[in-house]
Order: sequence, then C-alpha cells, then structure tokens
Amino acid sequence: MKRLIVLLCVLPCLAVQLLAAETNVARALAKEVSGRDTSTAAPAPDDRLEWFRDARFGMFIHWGLYAVTAGEWKGRGGYAEWIQQQAKIPCAEYDVLTNTFNPVKFDASAWVRLAKEAGMKYIVVTTKHHDGFSMFDSKLTDFNIAKATPFRRDPLKDLAEACQEEGIRFCVYYSIVDWHHPDCPAKYCQGGFHGQPRKDADLEKYVAFMKGQVRELLTNYGPIGVVWFDGGGSFKNTDRATLLHAREIVDMIHELQPACVVNDRLGFGDYGTPEQFIPGNKGTRAFEVCMTINGSWGFKKNDQNWKSSEVLIRNLVDIVSKNGNYLLNVGPTAEGEIPGPSIERLTAMGAWMKVNGEAIHGAAPTLFGEELGQLSPKSEGKKQVMIGVQNWRCTVKPGKVYIHCLKWPGTSFRLPAIAAPITKAYFLADPRAAVPFQQVADSVTFTLPAKAPAPVIPVLCIETQQP
Repeated sequence: MKRLIVLLCVLPCLAVQLLAAETNVARALAKEVSGRDTSTAAPAPDDRLEWFRDARFGMFIHWGLYAVTAGEWKGRGGYAEWIQQQAKIPCAEYDVLTNTFNPVKFDASAWVRLAKEAGMKYIVVTTKHHDGFSMFDSKLTDFNIAKATPFRRDPLKDLAEACQEEGIRFCVYYSIVDWHHPDCPAKYCQGGFHGQPRKDADLEKYVAFMKGQVRELLTNYGPIGVVWFDGGGSFKNTDRATLLHAREIVDMIHELQPACVVNDRLGFGDYGTPEQFIPGNKGTRAFEVCMTINGSWGFKKNDQNWKSSEVLIRNLVDIVSKNGNYLLNVGPTAEGEIPGPSIERLTAMGAWMKVNGEAIHGAAPTLFGEELGQLSPKSEGKKQVMIGVQNWRCTVKPGKVYIHCLKWPGTSFRLPAIAAPITKAYFLADPRAAVPFQQVADSVTFTLPAKAPAPVIPVLCIETQQP
C-alpha cells in the first residue's frame, strides 16, 4: 500500500516534468522552423489568455459516432470513444453506424444552460475525434453528421448560437489523428488502421484537409475561444517538415481569429493540457486539466465510476489554486442527452459556485505554496515525492484572500504571514458573521465556529487594505 501511495505521488510530478520537456523541445524546433519563439506571437499570449485565465472552469463534450455503440461491440464491452481502434473495427463496418445515429433529443440550449448553471464559462466540443467522423456540416467530406446520418443537421451551429445567447465562449476540439481519412499516415494514428497499413497515404493532402476543416470551423461558427487539438503528440516533436505544417496551421488560426487560444498538442500553443491528473505545484505557465466525471470520455453505458460532486469541487479548487483551469467532461448519448449522473454532479457544483464562485472566476493562484506540499529531499536511489500537503487551498483577488477549507480545521486555524493589514474576515456562505482573527508579523490566527458554515468546502474570505 505504501508503494502505491508513493507511486501515485510520483506520477504527477514526473508527468509535469515530461510535459515541460516536450514543450521545450517543441519551442526549440519552432525557432528552427520559423525563426522565432512561438510564445511571442501577436497578439501576446497573455492578451489572448486573459479571458481564459479568468474563466477557470469549462465543459468538455466528447460526442460522436462512437456514442451509438455505448461502449459495446459484438457482445464485448469496456470501450468508449476509442472503440474503433480497440475493437479493431474496419471502416466499412464502423461507417454503418451512421445509419442509426439520430440524436433527436439533442437540445443545445439545455446543454449550454447546464454549463452556465454549473459555473462554467466556456465549452469545448469534439468536432472530429480520432474516428474521423465530423460532427459538423463540412464541405470537405460526406462522412459527417449533416450528410451521413438521419439527423441531417449541424449541431455545432446550434451550440455556437446557444453559447452566444448565454455569454459562454464556444470552443472546438479537433483530432490530428484520423482513422478514416485515406491520406492520414499510419505513423500519426496511434495503432495504425487495424492491420491495414496505408502505404500510399499523402501527408500533404491530409494537412490540406485539416487546414480546410479548421478554416471551416473558424469562419462558419462565429468567434471561437479555443482550438483544442488532440492526438497524443501525433505531430508534436516529430520532424522538421511536420512541425512546419503545425506552425502553418497555428498561424492560419491566428490570422483568421487573432484572439483565439490554441492548446499545445499540435506542438505550438498558449497553454499546457495535463490529462486526468492535477500537477503537484503552482504553475507559472497557463494550464488546463482535462478530466472525466466518470472513467470515460465518450458515452459508455456500463461506466458507473462516477466521481462525487465533492471530489469534483475539490479538484476545481486545487487546480485554480495552482494557476490552472478545470475542463470537466460530459459524454452525451447517441440520442443527444447528457447522462443524468453528470447533470446531478454539475448541478451540485453550480450550487457551490453560486456561493463561492467569486473565489474561482478571475482568481489568481495561492499567495503561499507551502500548503501544496514540498518535494522530498533528493537522495541516491530514492524518488522524490510530494509530502506535507495541507487540507486547505488559497486563491486571491486584489484586496481579498480566499481560503478553501478542504477539511474543517476546528475552532483555531493558523495561516502563514499575510503582508497587507487585514480589515475583516468572513465565510462566503455566511458573510454577515465576522470571523475573529489575530494578525502578527509571521502568521494570522482565526477563531472559527465549531461547526462548518457549509457542508462542502466552505471558503473563508479575508479582506485586506489595498495599497
């Protein structure tokens, strides 16, 4: 058990180090390819990222042809959005799923309202996943929801319009991997084409197809907040020629929509994307943790491994305290409905956000850092692990420090020094009840009630004198 705990502590640290190393390699190659550091493209990343950093919380939507299978193929389960590759389904068989994909219960306004009520500020929806099926009316392929299915509609148009009406940023996911397109080289497709190597694949033609579809997304659906590339590093850190194509795609995005943010999975981008784990330390570069509510990205009917709403709120708090965003996924059904357990958890998160959202939206990371833990000392033959993690997290705004109580500390709570004089303290769940405090040079001690003012992660707001 001890070994397992150590491993769980080590993995996030190693993942962060690998992510940083990959980013450095990509930037080095980028300088060679383009003669400049991509992090200084105009407008400056900080300008593009301003809304993104303020938002802090977004909805990921994995929805596609794979939803028809609900995670099962020929009597075998355990699959989700990767079912075509994992179950080795030939394209000729997989494509037949289009005949029954008819999401008549799809309601874009309901999806967007759910995101808004949960406290989310943006939505990232899969426009094309690895199976190559386009969830929009693309003129570059008939393998899309508007042409190949009984639905005969473009759900992206509805989602983009609903986002505009509700003040939510509309963002698009696009897979670099494409198991369906004949010109996508097998080496970029994570497992190839089910034993069907494509020796005649033409990368130039596939890149032209990608550029064409990305251009469609950026010109037909209004303002796009983020283009979210995916593909497990398919183009990233490969070779100079491929990286040049990636550079051209990112430059095209910023030419068409200069304020659009791009993630880093094409090899160039404005922010990092740790997947299914939360980094151990506070980050200086913007990052976004993408994570599932249960165990799957796409809809899988037998996946009942749902995270509790309290765990999801804790994740949100932890991530924002480290300067990150939380992109939380839902996997709608083939009928177009978001599963009930996802709705229940997002509704609970929304109730918490209505009270405590000011400590999340627009909040900067912790003033302190000690509460996040520290790496154990380096020792020959031993791996470094995170130790000493406290049961609270901190976010800040000008004139305010927020302490998120992950576990109720009891009647006395001590913080490290806060430089500015404190004027008052109270819980956001009960702002009229002042919390007594004693501020000295090296610490602040608060006298708390015996019982927490809220059942889930109450937030102590500390107001300070402005300079």
